[in-house]
Amino acid sequence: MKKGRETKPHIGIFGRRNNGKSSLINCLAGQEIAIVSDTAGTTTDPVKKSFEITGFGPVIFIDTAGIDDEGDLGTKRINKTLDIVKIIDLAILVIIQNKFGEFEKKLIQEFKFYDTPFLIIHNKSDLEALKQETIDFLKKNYEINPMKFSTLNCKKQNDKLEQIINKIKKLIPENAYKTPSLIGDLVSYGDIVLLITPIDIEAPAGRMILPQVQMIRDILDNDCVAIVLKEREVDAFLRKTGIKPKLAITDSQIFLKADASIPKDIPLTGFSVVLARLKGDFDNYLKGTPKISELKDGDRILLLESCSHHVSCDDIGRVKIPRWISKFTGKKLAYDVVSGLDNLQRDIHDYALVIQCGGCMITQKQIKNRLKPAIEAGIPVTNYGMAIAWVQGIYHRAVAPFLKEAETDNTDYL
Repeated sequence: MKKGRETKPHIGIFGRRNNGKSSLINCLAGQEIAIVSDTAGTTTDPVKKSFEITGFGPVIFIDTAGIDDEGDLGTKRINKTLDIVKIIDLAILVIIQNKFGEFEKKLIQEFKFYDTPFLIIHNKSDLEALKQETIDFLKKNYEINPMKFSTLNCKKQNDKLEQIINKIKKLIPENAYKTPSLIGDLVSYGDIVLLITPIDIEAPAGRMILPQVQMIRDILDNDCVAIVLKEREVDAFLRKTGIKPKLAITDSQIFLKADASIPKDIPLTGFSVVLARLKGDFDNYLKGTPKISELKDGDRILLLESCSHHVSCDDIGRVKIPRWISKFTGKKLAYDVVSGLDNLQRDIHDYALVIQCGGCMITQKQIKNRLKPAIEAGIPVTNYGMAIAWVQGIYHRAVAPFLKEAETDNTDYL
């Protein structure tokens, strides 16, 4: 499946000011795609650059501000740099002149907290060799051997560039660039999959929303047949054709209509539930979704959108889900919505529940790291489709296709 712009593997370049982070990106790319200057602090905000690694595929380099920036503005830049660790699949830490101290240690702590693989490059190694004590320290404390390089003469170091690129290929987790099939384990050659896709105010004019497009491609990749209908056509189609689909997938907003139309012997789930299994923290969603029924008056709920979009009067995350949950629980609840990958405005402990969108525009790593603070704080998490299924009373049916037979009797989940 072709990757979208934001679902390519993300590689963050970190280090102090003037360590050659931008120059390293240019060397790896073989062209000047990042601004380079002798003035420390030229890169003030994280900057994304797309690049094709030969024999691997497209990646996104993120050039960050120096971790040693100064002043109030510098502190804000450092915080933005640290935020980048949450969304990347691989980190490259650039050091020079044997400078390895608290700045670098703080970065590595962040890498480890977010389970981000990293490598260290000693830049300008032709001007000053890395001391043995620095090498020994890195091997002892981080089990890492820094790579020698010099951005001053990158055109003469093709062998070292190749070593760095090979190391990048080796360290990027496979799930960052090899997207598993959405439903490949549920269907076989020639199976028919019915997609119920309402065309409402949130559907882009002349197009379909991304999860629907991804699903059609995945069905075709698995040599199956996709039948796409609007919700009001389902009953007539099944009655007139007599076709029995192997699986039906619906937009979460019309779960009730789909549940009534699709016979009980045909598995039914939602686009968002499929994405939850593929890219979210599905096990924790299964545990967290039933907690909706335990919400109390005054509880605050956090809704996480993963992309910025125009907000309609009937927006799924900002309007419909809060309305449905409030009606289902009968409680007076407060809701906060954070879009894109913005920082939270409140402490995570202020929330009784976190609801993540399907995440079709971002990577699995970004979703899991976004949810990690809540999970570590013991706060229940779920996603849009699973939450909707719960409050509409068809949760068991919506998640059943993805559970082993033994799990369907697990009362902790269901």
